[in-house]
Parts: sequence; structure tokens; C-alpha cells
Amino acid sequence: MPNFKLLLEYDGTAYHGWQRQSNTRTIQGTVEAVLKTMTERSVTLIGSGRTDAGAHATGQVANFSVETRLTSDIFLKGLNSLLPPDIVIKDCVLVEEIFHARYDALSKVYDYRILNRSLPAALFRQHAWHIRKPLDLESIRTAMLCLKGQHDFSAFEGTGSARRHAVRTVIDLSLTGRDSDGYLIFSIEADGFLRHMVRNIVGTLADVGLGRTSPENVERILMSKDRKKAGITAPAHGLFLRHVKYPS
Repeated sequence: MPNFKLLLEYDGTAYHGWQRQSNTRTIQGTVEAVLKTMTERSVTLIGSGRTDAGAHATGQVANFSVETRLTSDIFLKGLNSLLPPDIVIKDCVLVEEIFHARYDALSKVYDYRILNRSLPAALFRQHAWHIRKPLDLESIRTAMLCLKGQHDFSAFEGTGSARRHAVRTVIDLSLTGRDSDGYLIFSIEADGFLRHMVRNIVGTLADVGLGRTSPENVERILMSKDRKKAGITAPAHGLFLRHVKYPS
């Protein structure tokens, strides 16, 4: 059966996350409905992973298998003509039948955007967490060091995670300094993520930047495996799934 791989970009503001839900608007459900219109068949779209309600993506990957004579080019044009403007299919290719967007992924890269200035934003208020007080970036970078590598990230796990264990490997973690408009970008790559893991890490690092906790305390929080010791969950609207890596 033909298997198609999609690269998606979406603004998650109006959606209750990626995963299909009854009586609720989601990214997966919206794309599946259009695929059904195009193929006249029920199609299951497999995503590389779930994104939270209100979160966004510039590089989500998904695949679907369906008996059809439609080509990848036709799917690309047809989906983009029928989908709402806040979901765009950036690419569609025919892949091997065994390709699985979730299970074949080696790692994912998330970006989290913060607007760090006194004034709020008019244009991009749904795409960054606004923190008025200046953040101490050097303290944040010091705190980030202990999070790289393989650890039990239970202290940064939201409730409701579907997982066998909480051990994940953070391959890279970086912070891009304020640009001329005051935006900061946290980037984190890992072989997998727990529910709300990125947002809980960012919330804790924001506490470091605001002087509410010390850089050294982040390692103690990590080792405690206690979610209550970490910071708040950063708002979903600052989170972007940027890239999913697969074997060559």
C-alpha cells in the first residue's frame, strides 16, 4: 500500500493539540478529514509526536498509507488548497511502506520563544511567552549545563505521560540571546520528550533568570525527580516543534 510522508507547518492557536479527539478541533483530525475528502477513504495520519494545545510546528512529520492513484504532488497541492490557512503541507513524498513517522524518529528539536522586554507584542503575542523583567542569560546558560546527557527527567514531567520510564537523552540545549526586538529562543534536542518536558524545563530556567532560584539548584531539582520542586509550566503558545531527525 502506498505510504506518504508529510512535512507540516501549523499555527496551533486555534487547535486542541495534535492528537485527534472527538468534538474538539485538532491538527491530526483536520488533516485526516481533508485526506478522506480527497481519497474517499478513512485515513489514519501518524505523527512523529503529539504537540500540546496551542503549540506550533514548523517541522512536524507525519505519514499515512492509503490505496490510491493520487500522486504525492497531487496530495501536496490538494491538501494545501483544502486545509485552513493555519496548516500548511510543506512537502509530500512517497516513502517505503515500513516508514513510521513516530517509531523511526531518532530525535526531535523543539524551540521555545520568549519575548523579554517591558512592552508586550501586538503581532506575535500568540507565539512567545512575554516576560517583562530582564532575564539573567548567563545564569540560565550555567543552569542548562546539567540538563545535557542522559537523565531521569521525572522532575520536569507533566501528569498524564504515557511512558515506560522517564529517562531521556538531551543531545543539545542552547539559548539564543535577545535580538533587537527582545526575543529569546531556547532550543532543545532529545531522543524523546516527556509530557510538558520542554515547557517545564523552560519554566524552571526562567526562574533562574529572574533570580528566584540559583543555577546550582537546577541540578538538585533534576536529581530529586520531584515535579513539585521545579518551576511552572511555561505557556504552550511559545513552543514550536522545529525538526524531526531520521536515519539517512
